[in-house]
Amino acid sequence: MAAKILLIALLALASSHAIMASDPSQLQDFCVADNKSNVFVNGLVCKNMMDVKAEDFFFDGLNPGNPSPKLGSVVNLVNVDKIPGLNTLGISLARIDFAPFGLNPPHTHPRATEILTVIEGELYVGFVTSNINGVGNKLFTKVLKKGDVFVFPQGLIHFQFNKGHANAVAIAGLSSQNPGVITIANAVFGSKPPISDDVLAKAFQVDQKTVDWLQAQFWMDNNN
Repeated sequence: MAAKILLIALLALASSHAIMASDPSQLQDFCVADNKSNVFVNGLVCKNMMDVKAEDFFFDGLNPGNPSPKLGSVVNLVNVDKIPGLNTLGISLARIDFAPFGLNPPHTHPRATEILTVIEGELYVGFVTSNINGVGNKLFTKVLKKGDVFVFPQGLIHFQFNKGHANAVAIAGLSSQNPGVITIANAVFGSKPPISDDVLAKAFQVDQKTVDWLQAQFWMDNNN
């Protein structure tokens, strides 16, 4: 009997942890973001449902973009800032246009897993794991052709590269209304104020002149 009670207690505990770890259920049909509110919350305040319009769930700008000259790619992210109706729904979308040999450089989304499909062209994609015991940071890569799909787990460094001589286009779904993006090179060498030379020189095992040169580069953003 004692063993049975213990088993029930453990199952109940496991179930409660699973419930607490999941996203909360919607308490209403939707919570359209009120971008004019001065109230600061973890997310965005809801607009009065009587003031909601069809336009709150609509965006008409997922058009081809002009890839940046330096990186050869441009990301058109449709998040809660562009569709207020995405607030609390836990999803967003991005279109990524690549020029030949264009790169969406190594970056992370701190709040979202990404699922990407190639619409045109061919992409070399990959992500790096966290530090796995005995293995270190393992790289997973794949060449994607039109119609192929690849997943990048939340928070892990990943990239997409167009190795071909033709343009490429991909569509990405993200599991957050506001996934965020940390482009590794920009964050490390282009932060304001800059990270100390001493820190970066030791971290990357290079001299301070190399760090100064890298920090002096123009770290451009390819996100619209």
